[in-house]
Amino acid sequence: MSVIRLENVTKKYEDAMIFRDIYFRLSQGERVGLIGRNGAGKSTVFKLIMGKDEPTSGKVEIDPQVKIGYFSQFSELSGSLSVQQELEMCFAEVALIERELQEVGEKLSTVTDDSEMDKLLSRQAELFEQMEHLDGWNVSVEINTVLTKLGFNDNSRHQPVDELSGGWRNRAALAKMLIQMPDVVLLDEPTNYLDIEGIAWLEQWLFRFKGAMILVSHDRQFIDKVVTRTIEIENYHFQEYDGNYTDYVRKKKMRKKELDRQFEWEEELLLMEAEAIDSRGSKKSSKDRLSRKLADNKKRIEPHPVEVLITDIYEKLRFPDKLCEVKQISQTYDGRQIFRDISFDIQKEDRLVIAGPNGSGKSTLIKALTGQEKPEAGEVVWERGVSYAYFNRMWEELDPKDSVSHAVNTYGLGLDAPRKKVNKFLSMLQFSEMDLSKMIGNLSGGQKARVALAKCLLSGAAVIILDEPTNHLDLTSIQVMEQALIHFPGAVITVSHDRFFIDKIGTKMLTFDPESGVTEQHL
Repeated sequence: MSVIRLENVTKKYEDAMIFRDIYFRLSQGERVGLIGRNGAGKSTVFKLIMGKDEPTSGKVEIDPQVKIGYFSQFSELSGSLSVQQELEMCFAEVALIERELQEVGEKLSTVTDDSEMDKLLSRQAELFEQMEHLDGWNVSVEINTVLTKLGFNDNSRHQPVDELSGGWRNRAALAKMLIQMPDVVLLDEPTNYLDIEGIAWLEQWLFRFKGAMILVSHDRQFIDKVVTRTIEIENYHFQEYDGNYTDYVRKKKMRKKELDRQFEWEEELLLMEAEAIDSRGSKKSSKDRLSRKLADNKKRIEPHPVEVLITDIYEKLRFPDKLCEVKQISQTYDGRQIFRDISFDIQKEDRLVIAGPNGSGKSTLIKALTGQEKPEAGEVVWERGVSYAYFNRMWEELDPKDSVSHAVNTYGLGLDAPRKKVNKFLSMLQFSEMDLSKMIGNLSGGQKARVALAKCLLSGAAVIILDEPTNHLDLTSIQVMEQALIHFPGAVITVSHDRFFIDKIGTKMLTFDPESGVTEQHL
């Protein structure tokens, strides 16, 4: 039975068409992944379902019996209550029963009248039955499990919500939504603030969840694990594919062969994505992983146009073998040891992934590498003449009065590369000709992220440093970034929880573990 129905729905904003004549059914137990370019209308679908927006034509029907839970990357709790209290408030009825049970127990310990004791025992039995019906005995266990798996320790779960950072308030909102056990969950980028352990737990939660789900996510492995049907918003319509993200890539590749090419770069990116999926199972040593990819590319008689453009742009870049050395650095905050005696080096063609739970020190290490903070002990030594491009700083320093084209064409490799080539690269990152002349101050957050990414990739620096880059990008932009990073002749340092991204580009991993410390391994 369908719990959500969209019948012949069209949505416009003024003269801008979002989608046209959409038919959609979501049945109980279905897990749908909703994908599409930025601005395709994914968030609009959620607004229509929640009644926060109205269709231009057609109708949206929701089963009145179902409870819908919504979470987005912008969801945040607020208020003076702690996260623990916020979650306990979701079980007000259980709390009342527990309170009355305590009162009955206290009276039973002092009552002497047999008749009164019978009444109390009878009432106690009724309350026990109600607790069984509500599964009230497991409430504290459920709350503790959700908060622990989402990274809350004893301190953070009892802090007032307003004292938490935006990322932790976001996770608190996710915890509250999950603990309420809705019939349908609408999830918009739920993994953005989670570490790998938290993502794995959320996958398991959704696997056990008996209700229905619609998911918007850039995390391809997460989509792969939790969806049973994939819908792409394409050319103002819903294009449906049975199965998960891997099935979508393979089926769309076949479908695209039967259609005229609608987008200049899309088919090439899909082919490379399919190749990446086919090769993910192979476990070769990290030392030859990148060179193997490059060798495979050279063997092709007809290389992908995407690769031709990227390798052409990077053709004249030359870097020394050793780029940076980190010597026994340590850092402490407020008396707490963040990390101690970390040593490693960065060589040309390294793809170093920094991973670990939230709060374990990953971002602190990035700050030490980029000079934002001086380590308490040890030192970071960059080789003479070696420069780096830091994505987050690049984003912060964008000039809102500059145009997209000018910002990229007058920086780094853009200064010498033909403007036509640079603009082609920007078109791969989904900037139209009209977008190129827009002022950066008028762009959306996602578009600004793509400008900063383009400047990083075309900076000409020997090392590119990225902190959770896939959080800010849609799938097509992530695919373009991955191809650029694979072909980049320097080194890449990235903090990421995106397992597909890690598997695709990583050659070495630095793992932060609160118990065992920091370990380095080859991928």
